[in-house]
Amino acid sequence: MIQEFYNLKINTSGQKLYEFTDKTIEWVKKNNFKNGILNLSIQHTSASLIVQENADPDVQTDLINYFNKLVPMDNSLYIHTTEGKDDMPAHIKSALTNNQISFSIRKNEILLGTWQGIYLFEHRLDPTIRTVIHHFLGD
Repeated sequence: MIQEFYNLKINTSGQKLYEFTDKTIEWVKKNNFKNGILNLSIQHTSASLIVQENADPDVQTDLINYFNKLVPMDNSLYIHTTEGKDDMPAHIKSALTNNQISFSIRKNEILLGTWQGIYLFEHRLDPTIRTVIHHFLGD
């Protein structure tokens, strides 16, 4: 049984979905992980992790538009507005999505569906650097 950790830094340039599937697959293959569990977690409260379709970019546009309608950037609706109009909406969007996702690894492959990609869902408008922790447990 082994455990390995990896911190993936992702530079964001505003509200968008940032796919990092390939970087995660490369790390799994490079370490020759055979079978186990890979847990991904994000150490931020204004961005999240999602698994989503990676074939049609319209899906990403629709998701962003939906979340912006669901949680509008209108400071008159919130008490916590310290960091601008996207501050509290970013925290709410993060609470509605995931801060951790786990995947099964079998025979050195992440078990993802054909059109599934792994994304950091940035909820803030300004550029920032996010960290996604990869934690593998298995053989």
